[in-house]
Amino acid sequence: MKNLFLIPLVLVAFVASGCENIQNSGTKEKIGGVSGAVVGGLLGSKVGGGSGQLWATGAGALLGAFIGSEIGKSLDNADRVMLGQANQRAQTAPIGETVSWNNPDSGHYGTVTPVRDGESSYGRYCREYEQVIYVGGQQETAVGTACQNSDGTWEVVD
Repeated sequence: MKNLFLIPLVLVAFVASGCENIQNSGTKEKIGGVSGAVVGGLLGSKVGGGSGQLWATGAGALLGAFIGSEIGKSLDNADRVMLGQANQRAQTAPIGETVSWNNPDSGHYGTVTPVRDGESSYGRYCREYEQVIYVGGQQETAVGTACQNSDGTWEVVD
């Protein structure tokens, strides 16, 4: 499975987070926003084709900027690397097997669990994941579904 599943999982995990005035944001948040926009745009450009690909690139950049700023507020680089590695391991983990990550330096940790898989009505292989992240004693939980395209890329469908 491709690494394209990483950003959609992170997107799903933080979409429910609240917005904050950008003038009051810190350096981590600004860097996270810019980085998220770049990564989101790049990953979005790998999804679909034609006008769908343009839409995915734009949506990826916008969502990546928002999510990157949310993550940047609380997760440091080591946290993001560990989260990404956990997401990659969860792509091939058996259903129900929880993949954990822990950064003893920041005290942040989390889990990624593939909940179920199956075939969509369009015949694509899909997986539902639950992701839980603990930052500063606060828990963020999200569930999302992604389906694999014929070219091996993943598309978030829910």
